[in-house]
Amino acid sequence: MFSKSLAKPAVHLASLTGLFALMSAEPAAAGPTVTENHMDQIDTIQNEEAVGFRNGSVVVAPIPFSNPTIGAGLVLGAGYLFNLDETSKPSMIGLAGLRSDNGSTGYGLAANFAFDNNRWLIESMFAKADARYDLYTSVGKLPIGQKGTLARLSFAYGISREMSFGASLRYLDTVITPSVNGLPPIPPPLDQFLNTEIATLGLFMDLDKRDDTLYPTKGSSLHIEVANGYSLSGIASDYTTGYMTYAHFHSISKKGVIAAIVSACGASSSTPFFDQCGLGTIDGFRGFSAMQFFDARSAAAQIEYRHRFTDRFGAVAFAGAGQVGPTLSQLSANGTHSAAGLGIRYRVSKKFPVDFSVDYSRNNLKEEQLYVYVGQRF
Repeated sequence: MFSKSLAKPAVHLASLTGLFALMSAEPAAAGPTVTENHMDQIDTIQNEEAVGFRNGSVVVAPIPFSNPTIGAGLVLGAGYLFNLDETSKPSMIGLAGLRSDNGSTGYGLAANFAFDNNRWLIESMFAKADARYDLYTSVGKLPIGQKGTLARLSFAYGISREMSFGASLRYLDTVITPSVNGLPPIPPPLDQFLNTEIATLGLFMDLDKRDDTLYPTKGSSLHIEVANGYSLSGIASDYTTGYMTYAHFHSISKKGVIAAIVSACGASSSTPFFDQCGLGTIDGFRGFSAMQFFDARSAAAQIEYRHRFTDRFGAVAFAGAGQVGPTLSQLSANGTHSAAGLGIRYRVSKKFPVDFSVDYSRNNLKEEQLYVYVGQRF
């Protein structure tokens, strides 16, 4: 089989990225996602059905989540899965809706296709969201309301079993306003201090040597992506972003796996805050809100021990550290941010390694966070 994954873009908009993560066809850590890897797990229903669109399966999956960016809530996803040929992973047409306890809502539609022995992988999606979150600034936390529409089309071509190259096109139309209880209505045009429309063209490369995409026990994966954002309207300027993640997995026993990931990110000075680099924006870093530490540069590393007690139950212990700053030379100027924690895993499928995950983390600021999601963080 050719390339195992179609990489996600570095879309760091809290609301829309969450919906995008739901509809993606391959687990990956990307952005301050609200429900990372949820709809991804639909892909674990493998080739039990006959080949062809008419021989597919319908799957409905209500999934709770908890995330420090927008709080706790529920995602309801539904998908139709089918195999275009015997050797490719399932294709999917799906939809998902999201609501959290802080009032964030959203919905998304997606159509993802894999064919020709996984040599070709195509993803398309459309999402609308209305998110509420805290933007961390130099003067404190600023409650934000962000509405937006996101559309994306991407494709990858595998030149070998392990290496693939791809391109993506993203359209984003977003409006950001203050969201403060008791604040009287702000008259236009001051009610929209950030209203922008952006088209982004990205190129990426994947080198995937993992033995499994859902629960790797050995091997590695490398993802590199660069993108140019072009302002179509609003106050934003054209900008460039790029990032890299490298994950490595090593089995130390029949029940224990060491997993590690390093990441680096860079963005031009004109990049909007929601597309800048930060902890938790590209690598699933736990311990901080995705809007807490971000800038034009970031670097982070995480390590995790994964242990299976039984076929159903498992646990993890993890730790990570990272830095953000305006330049590479200034990464350490704002200090190192770190977090560690423990998690439990419950395997929801006897046939495929899909885990329901609950993680508790504590960071160096003595803040505690709870994460609830499906799958692994990386």
